[in-house]
Amino acid sequence: MTPADLSRTVLHAVRRAVADGALDAPVPESVSVERPRPGGCGDYATNVALRLAGPAHQPPRAVAEALRDRIAGQPGIASIEITGPGFLNITLHSRAQQDLVERVRQQGAAYGHSRQLAGVAVRFEAGEELRARVWADVLGRLLRSQGAETEDGEVERPHVVPATDQTQDPAADATRWALLSAAAHDRPRTGPHLLVQHESNPLFTVRYAHARSRALSRNAGRLGITTEQPAAEQPTVDAPALTGAIGDHPAVLASAARLRAPDRLVRHMEATADALLSFQHTVLPLGDEKPSAAHRSRLALAEAAGTVLAGGLSLLGISAPDYL
Repeated sequence: MTPADLSRTVLHAVRRAVADGALDAPVPESVSVERPRPGGCGDYATNVALRLAGPAHQPPRAVAEALRDRIAGQPGIASIEITGPGFLNITLHSRAQQDLVERVRQQGAAYGHSRQLAGVAVRFEAGEELRARVWADVLGRLLRSQGAETEDGEVERPHVVPATDQTQDPAADATRWALLSAAAHDRPRTGPHLLVQHESNPLFTVRYAHARSRALSRNAGRLGITTEQPAAEQPTVDAPALTGAIGDHPAVLASAARLRAPDRLVRHMEATADALLSFQHTVLPLGDEKPSAAHRSRLALAEAAGTVLAGGLSLLGISAPDYL
């Protein structure tokens, strides 16, 4: 279950509570879920009960209890706790990681794509300014990944701080990364530092992490380790940061498209790459260690991360080489 799936599950519970008469409040358009903050527990948390308490004229904990009863038992949900003034803390079933990896395997480069913006029609026009042209191109890719039409519709113009150097090649990977990585209201930092083959260069780190995922697959094949068996038959891997980054990918794509903010995807690529590079050393057997089911699970997770990185870089219009 991805955060987007969980958000829909919680929203459905809100609708049921309103329909049942347990809540007298307008149903929100969406519900946000995030990693628990200090003092929380479980895999994800939501403050939807606090948001609904005022309109419903009920204490937040009473709203949380009404929602907990309607979320409990839903597919993928292991348990729910109410903490603080009314936060819902949700723990997913132990198979959640395996189901996530299987979903990425099945959907490939389309993992994270959805129909959330189906019916939206918009056309981006950027003029001659370099950064605006790159943003317009990537925003079109992001919106199409969420089901929007971008050939015809209301005209939008990206509002971004222009690049200082207008002579750069908009198709060059380093140029695109520099122009996309800063928020729209920040001036992009361009220059030769984005060509440095070093971990201090975020673009290099992201593409290196993708290349490492491919190298792990090649090396695993030489050792006879494959991920052909169903993910459900593989044990869970203790890698919350990497699992979370993979699971968050659909929500990141949706928000980057909805908010017209490709820099959100850039930051997510960096977080995914960092998590994969911290995890990669556990994937293959070391020394006299024999290949096991745990190695297959770790490899499957690393391959899923590589798929996320490749898909994200493609939407940014940046190449993802298998060798670096």
